[in-house]
Amino acid sequence: MNSFFASVEQQLEPALRGKPVAITAVDSEAGACVAASYEAKAFGVRNGTRVAEARLLCPGIIFRASRHRVYVRFNLAVADVLDRHAELTHIRSVDEFQLALSGEAQTLEGAAALVTRLKAAVAAEVGPALRFSAGIGPNHLLAKIAGKLEKPDGFQWLAPENMPERIAHLVLDDLPGISRALKERLYRARVFDVPTLCQLDPRHARQIWRSVEGERFVRMLQGMDIPIMPTVRGGYGNSKVLSPEFRDPRKAYQVGRWLTEKAAARLRRDGRVAGRFSLTVSFLSGQSWVRGVSCFPTQDTSFFLRLHRALWRALWRGGRPGPVLSMGVNLTNVDLLTARQGDLLAPLAPAERTRGEEVSVAVDQINARFGDGMIRYGVNQTHPGFFERG
Repeated sequence: MNSFFASVEQQLEPALRGKPVAITAVDSEAGACVAASYEAKAFGVRNGTRVAEARLLCPGIIFRASRHRVYVRFNLAVADVLDRHAELTHIRSVDEFQLALSGEAQTLEGAAALVTRLKAAVAAEVGPALRFSAGIGPNHLLAKIAGKLEKPDGFQWLAPENMPERIAHLVLDDLPGISRALKERLYRARVFDVPTLCQLDPRHARQIWRSVEGERFVRMLQGMDIPIMPTVRGGYGNSKVLSPEFRDPRKAYQVGRWLTEKAAARLRRDGRVAGRFSLTVSFLSGQSWVRGVSCFPTQDTSFFLRLHRALWRALWRGGRPGPVLSMGVNLTNVDLLTARQGDLLAPLAPAERTRGEEVSVAVDQINARFGDGMIRYGVNQTHPGFFERG
């Protein structure tokens, strides 16, 4: 989907159509843009552009606060249209979908005709302000890259017949999954451009990536259809860019307690335990503070809250911190509760819940029945934002 969040706002508010619009994570001049319409992008406004800078780049820009639940509803509406006209196989994210082609649509002409029908159907059934760019390829990676070649409202295809020439103009980190650190590794391996990467021996790519994912990546660039491997969750986290009224460190601490409760509840929902708790605090001054502590694998919210408090105390030992811009908590080193070893000293049998974990499960059940936040673990500060509004 093209500038999806901004396009949804333009669809819901016709007066915004044709005007530069930016979506912000928080209602604040100190915040940043999380999305921008193409009218705003024409002035240089991008994701991550600070609000003040966006006003300078585009004096007539209009800001709207993000409403993630609204965008999810539009996501589901678009998905419904796509699935009725084609075979929707994956909803990749709130603004990205993957379709499988069959029959006549497996030819380039048939695929182009299908894309035309899908564009018309989305405009008619969801809204004319909603546009998308389509990419066709023999695997999901090439299709994804092709979809980004012509925006907005475009259609491109990639296959061994036009590769790597068709994407030779891209730089390495234009490709999905190429991070800054990986790009540096590629440079050290004398891979400086996309054509060289496409022609790389997949076994060499495995060494550069330090995992089989490098081999899979290069084989897909070369046109091989490799199925998507199921992902293994490495942790549970919540982060928040704080509104101005919550930037005092004491208020930020209470927001952190709320984030910890949310992360622990998700951990239990999936039947998992975590063996490490980490806290990240970023300040308006530009400095950041990151600490973590390992523990016996658990899913006990009260225990994680004690770790959260201990880390904040460690932060305060250096003096009262300044205004907090953002913060996040992470539960990592996760494993299934059913795989947890027992503890003879506790005593605790394998896969058995502790008393604190049983209490946490009971709290989850009560909150699920009577409403989120009916029972809290002491004083915290809810901070609805990007994922809660709408």
